[in-house]
Amino acid sequence: MVKKTYRILGIDTSLRSSGIGIIEVKKEKMRVIAFGRIHNKPTQSHSSCLKQIYNTISEIIDQHKPDHVAIEGTFFSKNAKTAMILGQARGAAIAACAQYNLSITEHSPRKVKQALTGNGSAQKDQVAKMVVQLLGLSEQPQEDAADALGIAICHHHQLKLPESLRSPLI
Repeated sequence: MVKKTYRILGIDTSLRSSGIGIIEVKKEKMRVIAFGRIHNKPTQSHSSCLKQIYNTISEIIDQHKPDHVAIEGTFFSKNAKTAMILGQARGAAIAACAQYNLSITEHSPRKVKQALTGNGSAQKDQVAKMVVQLLGLSEQPQEDAADALGIAICHHHQLKLPESLRSPLI
């Protein structure tokens, strides 16, 4: 059973710019708690970037106490190196959440786009505009942060479904 008031941490992982967004849902009304991105400079080592992702997400969880975590699902890439690096960044984010015993749900990019715009092939800008509208923001967040907020909104919609129809936990 889902609590009446809960917080969702949405994560859009990348080695160099991971988006994060936290929404609070109270009686079906969504509001933004925090959003931004974990920016790793191109000059930082790979391991340093993974550490920063892990540490920053841990700090966010400590500070904002989310009840649920939703992360963007994996995508298929022709470039094996790119896919492996993304997988490692996702692993750092998932490990940080698992450390706090949070349930983690994966949502595909297509599912997020469908939940927000009604079109699973929507452009990123369309998704960002819906994030602004649904959350009543005064301006459009940076792209990675908008994606993370979109993932959190998608998860909120999933929580309203019967458990058998929800995306599986990872």
